[in-house]
Amino acid sequence: MRALFYSAIFSILCTPCFADVLPLDDALRSTYRACVGIDDQLNDLRRMAGINTAITAAGTAAGAGATVVGIVKTSKDKKAESLEAILNEIKEMTQNSAPMTTDEIDRFMFEFNAYYETALKSTDSIQSELDKTVAQSKKLGNWRTGLLAGGTATNIAGAVIASSNKVDGDIFVQIELCKTSVANLRNSIIQARLNGQDITEAEEIIRLCGEYDYADLSKINTKARGATISSAIGATTGAVGTVLSASANSQKVRDDNTDTGKHREKNLNTASNIMAGATTAASATATIFNATQIGAIRRVSDIAEKCTEVLK
Repeated sequence: MRALFYSAIFSILCTPCFADVLPLDDALRSTYRACVGIDDQLNDLRRMAGINTAITAAGTAAGAGATVVGIVKTSKDKKAESLEAILNEIKEMTQNSAPMTTDEIDRFMFEFNAYYETALKSTDSIQSELDKTVAQSKKLGNWRTGLLAGGTATNIAGAVIASSNKVDGDIFVQIELCKTSVANLRNSIIQARLNGQDITEAEEIIRLCGEYDYADLSKINTKARGATISSAIGATTGAVGTVLSASANSQKVRDDNTDTGKHREKNLNTASNIMAGATTAASATATIFNATQIGAIRRVSDIAEKCTEVLK
């Protein structure tokens, strides 16, 4: 009797408190409308983050390839410079004195081979090796230019994807509506319990969908912003490097054998190698941001999937 008395008193006193509380079935329907579908949108974000990770990883590989090719090209250019120097030296020796005898050329080649650790037998073989080295240098220069162009393209794509792959107004609003509907469902449970209704299903929905209260959406957008900035930097350095590499490998620059021309070619090659390294670093940073964004999205996506599953 005492329990019934207190229950009646509580019901009378709290009737105004529940005046705006939705009936349990209405609250459940409202929660369904507000919360179902969030998982699909988050899964789209996660899929795009995965795609962007692959794209920026390809950009990293292209930048790294361009860096390595640039370093190899530099070694070929140094070899070509040495071969040119020795040919010029032979030419000067022949012009400023009596023509070198076969024995003198052989002795000269022996000393040259010992110094440069080569096995060249004559001036013809030097010229042949020089021609081959120059051809290799040109090919490596073209590869570097192509790889830098590829790295630029992947970074541009990465920046575009990353800039849009974030929690926008629609998803944010829907999650907030879901959180509000779960809060309303909590109030409806209190009233439903007093009415003697079965609240088992509603409690399970609150337990799982209520996890949105602890979801950190800001991390998703922070990672997206970092990936966008890094990819934009990679696109810029890649574009500059592509222009520098193409210029360094152009016939006009390569054919300028004056001291000024050679100095300019060397500076262009050095600058393009630096840009290749910078592009690699920027692409690698963007890849890290994209990969960690997947984790940030997954944590919220797991909540969304469990919430949608229990509502169904």
